[in-house]
Amino acid sequence: MKKTVKAVAILALLNTCAYAQEKDSTKVNLLKEVVLSDTKFELRQEKSGKVIEVITAQDLEKKSGQSLATVLSQAAGMEINGNQSANGKNLGYYIRGGKNRQILILIDGIPVTDASGITFEYDLRLLPVEQVERIEIMKGAASTLYGTGAATGVINITLKKSAKKEIEGNAYVNIGSNNTTDNHKYNGQDFNQGLSVNGNLKKVNYFAGFNSTETKGMSQIAGENYEPDSFSRQNLLGKLGFKATQKLTLDFFGNYDKIKNDYDLTYDNSGFNDTAVNVTTSEQIRFGVAPKYKYSKGEFVLNSGFTKITRDYNELNTFSNTIDFSLYESRSVVLDGFNKYSFSKQLFVVLGANYQFNDMKSQTPFSSIANENTKFNILDGYTTLVYNADFGLNINTGARLNNHSAYGNNFVYNINPSYNFKTSFPLKVLASYSTAYITPSLYQLFSEYGNTNLTPEKNATVEAGFETELFNKKMRLNAVGFYRDQNNAIDFYFNPTTFDAYYVNVNGETKAKGIETSLNIVVTSKLQLNGNYTFTQVDKALDRLIPKHKANASLDFQATNRAFFNVNYQYLNARNDAFFDGNTFSVANVKLGSYQLVNALVKYELIKSRLTVFGSATNIFNEEFVENVGYSTRGRNFKIGLNIIL
Repeated sequence: MKKTVKAVAILALLNTCAYAQEKDSTKVNLLKEVVLSDTKFELRQEKSGKVIEVITAQDLEKKSGQSLATVLSQAAGMEINGNQSANGKNLGYYIRGGKNRQILILIDGIPVTDASGITFEYDLRLLPVEQVERIEIMKGAASTLYGTGAATGVINITLKKSAKKEIEGNAYVNIGSNNTTDNHKYNGQDFNQGLSVNGNLKKVNYFAGFNSTETKGMSQIAGENYEPDSFSRQNLLGKLGFKATQKLTLDFFGNYDKIKNDYDLTYDNSGFNDTAVNVTTSEQIRFGVAPKYKYSKGEFVLNSGFTKITRDYNELNTFSNTIDFSLYESRSVVLDGFNKYSFSKQLFVVLGANYQFNDMKSQTPFSSIANENTKFNILDGYTTLVYNADFGLNINTGARLNNHSAYGNNFVYNINPSYNFKTSFPLKVLASYSTAYITPSLYQLFSEYGNTNLTPEKNATVEAGFETELFNKKMRLNAVGFYRDQNNAIDFYFNPTTFDAYYVNVNGETKAKGIETSLNIVVTSKLQLNGNYTFTQVDKALDRLIPKHKANASLDFQATNRAFFNVNYQYLNARNDAFFDGNTFSVANVKLGSYQLVNALVKYELIKSRLTVFGSATNIFNEEFVENVGYSTRGRNFKIGLNIIL
């Protein structure tokens, strides 16, 4: 049966994959699209040496009611574990066998992290998809351009900005159920609402928005008679742009994000410590400014930002039957200045310098960490050279020297040639070799388990592939094969005899390899199909929660000028997981079964370009499956909503 399902998934990909388009167009023409992630400046996709997945504002409109994690999990080469679990469940991000700490997340070009976390990872649950304008996903080692953390991929998120009108408003609300497969309450358990105002007044543009989410009715722990766990999130975002001169612009931003949720702990396969006492709150404050100066031969940009994140936990201690309180706080400063200088239309160079400062403090029932002792700074210089020849050759190459206050210097580089063949249909072939590094976190360096002798984890990735458009640009096909080496990984060491515990660099290499492919077809001006398939094979040391085979396929049908319909299908192959067995005090491995999901969405414009309503159904066949051992997942659910443009 599983082989049949797998074959169906692959056939669905090969025969019905496609890409959504504007209803008045009959061409995909995606190689003409402009991307930023490859050079930090606008570059046409056909001249980029990468296959960059772009999720546009139009794409997001066709995924109404979905979370940011669910949207990302449908992209080629991406798996967001936990996107089908309770909202408060922590997320795992996987690209090319790498997990959260190996994937760099940018918001409006600025790297975001939680410096108080064990692995510095950023919590995507803080960000509502309703604030997002566009997403670019660039896979592969990218530390040359982006520094630490960009080992297997970069998720570049652009938040919404001002419209061209002097003033424009937007408001939305949607209500849905929040059920597991054995729960069938449809009385409203998932509430999302928000409003924004934005505009452009000569030299000034502005955007201000508020978003709120409240969910209940579903326990994080799988099983019967467990307490439902609530989740709430509030988000404030403000942007202000000022065009000082024809050459100089200043963009200011500030946002406040807060999530609060109940959580459960699983200590064995059956799961326990399910109580309303377990509550965590996370607050984020971010602000900064990004000056941009254009001159005859190029452009200079300074991305700067300050982030403060505070997390606290109230947790029931099941051994003493008391409540433990823990607090974590971090501060991060990022200054990234980079200049593009064009020697000619074919050749330009990017020179940049990046400064980062991070500190943290924590207080738990077992230990305390002071921020005056737990801090480091990073100062990197980097350069990228880009050559786009008229006859089709493109070369992107660069290097970065990383200087870290704790461990010293580290050098990375990349070489990325590609070639556009001048044939009756566009064809781009590409290859690259790139290296990357991951800085040890403050916790790994300076906590009670810390080791100040830690050095960075190192990665090297080689990839090759192609991208083409066929049949008068009504079909796009791309495929990339990759091979990745990871060495000097940081792991936790525990001696059961002496009870010594600390972080160490692990000798030896671990490897990951695979293929990412997508096929996009415009059938008619009203019907388009899209899909992707990812094959990932990793060494045993990395083989946890990574599906070997994953496929997505969807159909977009613009029935009328006002009516839109979408159905999508997702298949995930079996995965390995592990849990701590409280009876034997050891880690036990478990195999999670494969699963497939079918979802549908219908939208209708009641008032043209002003009022839109939608209805969606997820996991239509109510399939029972497991994302993480011991935790619950969503069954069949429904959602309705409306969006108003004022």
